[in-house]
Amino acid sequence: MRRALATIDLECVRHNVNALRQRLSRGCSLMAVVKADGYGHGAVQVARASIDAGATTLGVATAAEAVELREAGLACPIVILGPLTGAEAQTAIDCGAEIILWTQAFLKTLVHLKYEKDRRLGVHVKLDSGMRRLGVFPRQLPDLLDLIESEPAVKLVGLMTHFATADEDDEDFLSYQLGVFEEATQVVLRTGTRASYHCANSAATLRYPESHFDMVRCGIAIYGLSPFQGDAATDGLRPALSLTSYLADIKPLIEGDPVGYGRTWTAPATTTIGVVPIGYGDGFSRRLSNRGRVLINESSYRIVGRVSMDQITVDLGPGPEIQIGAKVSLIGNQGDDAITAEEMALMLDTINYEITCNISSRVERRYTE
Repeated sequence: MRRALATIDLECVRHNVNALRQRLSRGCSLMAVVKADGYGHGAVQVARASIDAGATTLGVATAAEAVELREAGLACPIVILGPLTGAEAQTAIDCGAEIILWTQAFLKTLVHLKYEKDRRLGVHVKLDSGMRRLGVFPRQLPDLLDLIESEPAVKLVGLMTHFATADEDDEDFLSYQLGVFEEATQVVLRTGTRASYHCANSAATLRYPESHFDMVRCGIAIYGLSPFQGDAATDGLRPALSLTSYLADIKPLIEGDPVGYGRTWTAPATTTIGVVPIGYGDGFSRRLSNRGRVLINESSYRIVGRVSMDQITVDLGPGPEIQIGAKVSLIGNQGDDAITAEEMALMLDTINYEITCNISSRVERRYTE
């Protein structure tokens, strides 16, 4: 028994990477995005499994995440996809990572950093094709490219953008963004610089082959989660993570007995309550109070009362044939039933990304092959 255990099946990660690679256009490679500790799955372990399965590049959000991968012995290209301070950019240089660039001001910061002899910093220019977050506007792109060309310490290695609506049914805005990006690739081509073009996230990789270009950036899909918040199996993906706990106590109740903080649930009749030692301190959302469910002995049981920091309570019914110590599945399957991150996200009006990212560090991670 473990108080709270996230089990990550790395063979599922390998399967998902292979399934995605089989859908890529010819000559297109795959970046495995392992930021935020691999979306809660473990960055180093997922990175290794992804590279084993044929991913060529790793994507992270911060310089510290790049350092973690390098210190774990991963020598493949790493791209830091988030903004950096000057000090963080120096860290990126020191660990041999590539970074994104979108302003002339930051480029001027980069050229004053310390470089090893004959070593240039690879930059991926990020184009704002409509997301209106980070990115250079198309009209500003030629000037930025000229400035990069004039700086011997910096080398253009990629042009990228990010889609705002690839996971939505309306294709109009994605088509608009794709058109803006295609025009920008022509601008780069006219400079004579050889660069990698990439714009597809997991949703675009699965839905829009015309967006593949030289590389795709897949995050959520490599974990076996649906970028469309539906059934991941329809895209041939297998969820890699399960979250379990155990039944720590069973308590009989009579009609009218309240349960938990605020007495938000009272027993409508004679029943029994199971106590499970996991809570919002572990990343199990308090908003699942009186609405979520768990699986025990291949049957579904409702969470009743408030989710507290360290415990939840479930209504086991009047005469359960369950023993203390029974395995409790909060994400994952038992028998023919399964609780998915997508189901939980729908209940919480969020996305599956948040469900796994929120699993806290005090939940033990175990890796299987």
